[in-house]
Amino acid sequence: MTSKFGLKEAVSIGIGGMVGGGIFAVLGLAVSLAKGGTPIAFLIAGIIALLTSYSYVKLSLSFPDRGGTVKFINQGFGKGIFSGSVNNLLWISYIIMLSLYASAFGSYAPNLFKLSSSHVTDTHIYMSAIIIVATGINYYSIKVVGKIESYAVLIKLIILLAFVAIGTYGLLGNQYLHQLSFQNWESPTKLITGGMVIFVAYEGFELIANAAPDIINPQKNIPKAYYISVIFVIILYIVIATITVGSLPFNQIATAQDYVLAEAAKPMLGKIGFTIITIAALLSTFSAINASLYGGSRVSFEIAEDDELPHELTSIFWNQPIGLMITAILTLIIANTLNLQSISTAGSVGFLIIFAIVNLVGLKLSKKIKGLKIFPLLGFSLCIIALVTLITQQYSSDRIGVLIALGIVFCCFLLEFIYKKNEILSSKAKIN
Repeated sequence: MTSKFGLKEAVSIGIGGMVGGGIFAVLGLAVSLAKGGTPIAFLIAGIIALLTSYSYVKLSLSFPDRGGTVKFINQGFGKGIFSGSVNNLLWISYIIMLSLYASAFGSYAPNLFKLSSSHVTDTHIYMSAIIIVATGINYYSIKVVGKIESYAVLIKLIILLAFVAIGTYGLLGNQYLHQLSFQNWESPTKLITGGMVIFVAYEGFELIANAAPDIINPQKNIPKAYYISVIFVIILYIVIATITVGSLPFNQIATAQDYVLAEAAKPMLGKIGFTIITIAALLSTFSAINASLYGGSRVSFEIAEDDELPHELTSIFWNQPIGLMITAILTLIIANTLNLQSISTAGSVGFLIIFAIVNLVGLKLSKKIKGLKIFPLLGFSLCIIALVTLITQQYSSDRIGVLIALGIVFCCFLLEFIYKKNEILSSKAKIN
């Protein structure tokens, strides 16, 4: 029997899911796109996440299920080609997130211990090694995964909040504070693009949906868990972005783009600060990889159980769903093939589509879930606007990332169409 938990644990799931490896991975990328307007870029992405959380609240209360997002999409559109394709996209988006976390781990780790003369070589070695280690831990014991996550959430929040406290004090009189001024902001379109490329840093609140059946006093605690965790993380990200932009010159941020948060700690705490933030990044990304590997394998299992993927994916391999091994192998391939920006773009495109569809479900089932139509409508509209802006803007600077993202979406629909058609043909053959 699964143990029940209260508001504190539910909020921890939401915050832990968002403050995973995302902020460590994409902060430098956000600054490169939005410059002095980076805090605004994080605010734009946060507003979309907050609006979407309304649909998640209402759907979690009406359809509490460990399938979470998979369950909601099936409730809204039935178990067909469309819902199956979107759920497959969710699984692939988990894999892309895993690649992002692994990429961040690989970027930070060589700053502590170099393995060769090449930072690029070290990055690939570290990112591959951490995926393999995390996969081994998932096969060894799910309880160990849970323990690592619970301790990691606490440690990384303490370190980040200490960074915020010291960094806020250190901003006073800093020579680079002027970089935050309005004239250093990029255009509104670039700010939206910056916010959407780093949208992956917010996607983790949807993990609360998977825990909904186990939350005590759900009518009270589920809404609070979503809203408290999302608002807390919005504020945290804005403050971290403000400190980073106000502490380092833009050219230094560009040079240290992949590990910029550690670099931002240097002006305040020197080499010790750099090392502490690097350790926090490694711990955070490692725990996020652990948890997301388990989450990704569960998503593939749920989709297969709903007959939207072959039933072979419900089979067990080394005491875990076969999806765990598939998820790990695909993560290794993506992490070692694509650059950070392309991974982030593909992940953001995936989750913007998924969240747009969840908002559409919230709108479609508004009477059934006793919800207002305005918030899902706003959430859906903003997700679509953001998606179009992201694809349009990134096509010129990260064409590979955009084409891969669109290719993934197309393949998810094509493969689901082929699978369903084969299922129909097989059923007819058996009848005849």
